[in-house]
Amino acid sequence: MTSTVSTNAPVRYISRRSAVLGTQYMVASTQPLASQAGVAVLELGGNAADAAVAVAAALGVTEPFSTGPGGDCFCLFYSARDRTVRGLNGSGRAPAALTIERLAAEFGIAGDAIPERSVHAVTVPGAVAGWVDAVAQFGSGQLTLEQILAPAVALAEDGFPVGELTAPFWQEGAELLRATTDGHELLVDGEAPQPGQVVRNPTLARTLRLLGRHGRAGFYGGPVADAIVQAVQAQGGVLSHADLAAHTSTLDEPISYEYRGHRLHECAPNGGGLAALLALGIIDVLEERGAVPPVAEQAHNGAAYIHMIIEALRLAFADARQYVCDPAFGQVPVQQLLSREYLAGRAAQFDPTRAAADVVHGAPLGGSDTVYFAVVDRAGNACSFVNSLYHGFGTGIVPRGCGFALHDRGCLFSLDAAHANGLAPGKRPYHTIIPAMVTTPAGELAMAFGVMGGFNQPQAHVQVLLNIVRYGMGAQAALDAPRISIQVDGGGSIAVEEGIAPAAVKALRRLGHRVFVVSGLQRSVVGRGQVIRQTADARLGTRVLEGGSDPRADGQAVGR
Repeated sequence: MTSTVSTNAPVRYISRRSAVLGTQYMVASTQPLASQAGVAVLELGGNAADAAVAVAAALGVTEPFSTGPGGDCFCLFYSARDRTVRGLNGSGRAPAALTIERLAAEFGIAGDAIPERSVHAVTVPGAVAGWVDAVAQFGSGQLTLEQILAPAVALAEDGFPVGELTAPFWQEGAELLRATTDGHELLVDGEAPQPGQVVRNPTLARTLRLLGRHGRAGFYGGPVADAIVQAVQAQGGVLSHADLAAHTSTLDEPISYEYRGHRLHECAPNGGGLAALLALGIIDVLEERGAVPPVAEQAHNGAAYIHMIIEALRLAFADARQYVCDPAFGQVPVQQLLSREYLAGRAAQFDPTRAAADVVHGAPLGGSDTVYFAVVDRAGNACSFVNSLYHGFGTGIVPRGCGFALHDRGCLFSLDAAHANGLAPGKRPYHTIIPAMVTTPAGELAMAFGVMGGFNQPQAHVQVLLNIVRYGMGAQAALDAPRISIQVDGGGSIAVEEGIAPAAVKALRRLGHRVFVVSGLQRSVVGRGQVIRQTADARLGTRVLEGGSDPRADGQAVGR
């Protein structure tokens, strides 16, 4: 990786953004250059899916600590022609030679999970197959994969200036990259780039060119596959050429829940979108039964409102962590979990006067770093897309000459063989990345949105959706508003963003919540989202697209 001229600037989180409005198309992502890549593909005649893949590839160049070809992806595609939402699961599977028993006997790994960053947490990278299949299944058919990837190739070859809020996360991963054999490919003279520094990544450009020319065979076979297998096996991992060659994406029926005339669609398990639907359903029941005042009548981000959000999410996470798994290996009781009867039982556990001490999962059968982006095209199609390495730079393992890092999603497997999410050869782990889509009762597109950030994602989905549906906020205001985030892997403490009233923070503590306030760069814990809403101008009979991009990132919504 090479660079020119560097600058250094303080990290700030200040939002005075207006929503971006258009009538033809809209692209929103965490990086302006990636958003412009999507626009370029739309202007060439591509549709929302084509443009989303262009954005995904460009983000792999400009934000390599969050995403890239070495990770996984999920997407939802809304077809304006038939008013349907379809899901694509681009997550990878565990190597065929990896078992719980082998981890313990040969590699000395036991306990609850595979350690973060471990080479054994590398599952097959599913993102690239997801890109290829998204274009094949949902794309316009007017552009080649080579044309779609061209903007990302140009960014990697010609160079790009590193964003002000991108550089700090790159810097956090520098030590990890320096400790790996070929991590220098993602550094500049052994260091992370500074804000404004122009960086080139010619090895990633070469990888993307091979993919554009040869399709999935250019990644899951040939020199890229050789480099991936060599890099993993050199660290003691067991990923093989056969694992890569066998990988396929799957087309899955999304799961959904209708709340106040808005149907929220999430990807089916092994994705964790079920947690957002469960929390929304619990809140719905609480309102319906008078256990809480109507949400729109509650003080936004007041203590009572935040308490309700926290308690609903705790119940939802308890269930999601228990039941979400690869459906090819076990039944996920989605319909039972989202039934009115089950939700009512969970809602009955809500206590408005205190935080729940120990939340456990119910029995419906009777018995980290990531990018999110969205595109809506001229025809009214929409693509809601998440691409991720999980932790920053994933494992930090960089296949030689390829210009990207390998993810560490396998650390989300349970090492309890009896658990639904227990590790098994060829199995997909529980996944935190969850794009979202909202439709009207008539099946029309209302919104494509999402917020990245590990287990924060369903939490932010609920908060942003309520901001819009119940508090009447626009796309940008809904993202600007301060959020909270339960630290699922941090003892259950609550990150409360600066901007929420100190009186509310004190009241939450009196209710028994362990709260800490985050500011500055720490605010990234509540995620970085994008929203594209579609409304209609009844007078002219014209649709209006409203785009918002999270101020906690360098992003941009671009419309026409």
